[in-house]
Amino acid sequence: MHDLIIRGGTIIDGTGAAPIEVDIAIDGERITAIGRITATARETINAHGLLVTPGFVDVHTHYDGQAVWDSHLAPSSWHGVTTVLVGNCGVGFAPCRAADRDTLIALMEGVEDIPGPILHEGLNWTWESFPEYLDALEARPRDVDLATLLPHGAVRVHVMGEAALRLDDATPEQIARMRDIAREAAAAGAFGASTSRTISHKTLAGDPTPTLRAQEAELTALAQGLTDGGGGLLEIVSDWNTPDPATEFAMVRRIHAASGRPILFSLTARHDRTEAWRELLALSDAAAADGASIRPVFPPRPIGILLGLSGSQNPFAGCDSYKDIAHLPPAARAAAMREPTRRARLLHEDRIAGSTFPLITRLSWARMFPFGDPPNYAPAQNTSIAARAARESRTPEDIALELLTADDGAQFIFAPLTNYADYTLAASAECLRHPNALVGLSDGGAHVAFISDASFQTFVLTHWAGQGFALPELVRRLTSDPAHAMGLSDRGRLAAGLLADINIIDQSALAIAAPRMAHDLPAGGKRLLQPARGYRATIKRGRVTYRDGVPTGALPGRLLRR
Repeated sequence: MHDLIIRGGTIIDGTGAAPIEVDIAIDGERITAIGRITATARETINAHGLLVTPGFVDVHTHYDGQAVWDSHLAPSSWHGVTTVLVGNCGVGFAPCRAADRDTLIALMEGVEDIPGPILHEGLNWTWESFPEYLDALEARPRDVDLATLLPHGAVRVHVMGEAALRLDDATPEQIARMRDIAREAAAAGAFGASTSRTISHKTLAGDPTPTLRAQEAELTALAQGLTDGGGGLLEIVSDWNTPDPATEFAMVRRIHAASGRPILFSLTARHDRTEAWRELLALSDAAAADGASIRPVFPPRPIGILLGLSGSQNPFAGCDSYKDIAHLPPAARAAAMREPTRRARLLHEDRIAGSTFPLITRLSWARMFPFGDPPNYAPAQNTSIAARAARESRTPEDIALELLTADDGAQFIFAPLTNYADYTLAASAECLRHPNALVGLSDGGAHVAFISDASFQTFVLTHWAGQGFALPELVRRLTSDPAHAMGLSDRGRLAAGLLADINIIDQSALAIAAPRMAHDLPAGGKRLLQPARGYRATIKRGRVTYRDGVPTGALPGRLLRR
């Protein structure tokens, strides 16, 4: 008598091997048998005609705050994800003295667009050190397993105080203290550390992230501290343009050589430097050929902003005539924006000068598109607002107002920021062909009111499976590949003895729904939630956590300590 048997499914085991139709037996948290199983079970799931895959592993999320107050790490857990890694991009909430809480909240608010009131309300601050933060996370059951990175930004503020915010160089004594904190975190179970070297990461006030100019000696010490504590990876996000990608990548290779730590770095195809990503991809492949584990993490589709009246941003948010009505509900706002006098003012007011949204200067009408339902992540160039305006002899502002105010203000405009320079998904496809590159950058839990990319896993299976990529290889890229990168050997594959983290999927019905705005965060905060269809069941540690997208109430997920 087994606890659970999944019968007759098409098994894609996470190794890239061809599918087979067999049964899976589960007892407790583990898979105990795979094959033709004649025994009975307390529960049986009929998976005939369905895909059975390992649970997905997401190496780049920001549920650092949500994991404190919420047991359901949605929307990632709605898309088959059963293990997440948080603490990326050098931002997080530990270590942290009471006097520095506002500083770390302001940094997370600016870098990851998680509003301060939500964090002030949701964080209970029962910790100061990173090990104490892990203890706080461990106290809450969840629908997924949670692994953590030590955020360099928090470490720097903790050690250097105001000097960190001024971007001062750390002294040898301060560097030694950071190394010791990294050792302590790794020994307590952190899966590594993260840092940011990009000018796009700023507080809401426009101040740069404290780690922006951290010197090589400091970064090396951070990585060596992980080695002192038993291991872990270093995650880096950078602009790669000081002075050029090869120079900074050489520094990363030296850090790897000095510490022995695997390194992951964010790789996007920028629209302003359209070939830099190719150089970085080649540099990482060369490092791999030399035995150096320095792997890029890339998005499988454009990273884009959703602009709408129900979100936090729209193209007219900087206009005085819009600010007068910004407090109204979306439907009332849409009606007010359609009123002829106000509409005329909106069409002529300066949208940029009054905006508090730094990315507004990077958005052009030629890269804004109707989003639609189902959502379109690869819109044709001739469907842009600029192209339509030219065809219809109208202004782009006129078209944008029409789109935003339709359907009582419920629609979104999609504005790709990266990986869409040539109006195709070619950059993501090229990365997907490179075995050294990891699928990721969903940012689940972050940018909650204008980006919704926690559906990356479902997109990979729905879009790329029809574009010449073999389904078993796509599943491998979502399961055993990221699990291996994290140093996890107990998941990511379907095999006897491994954790029973499993998805049962109706591939013919698999789809991404349009995002919707929910007001379910602390302090009444809002966030974009994007459900999926086609996940018949998700199983975490042997227990069914979701059936047809509906939570069962089971919360077997736990904090992972490396």
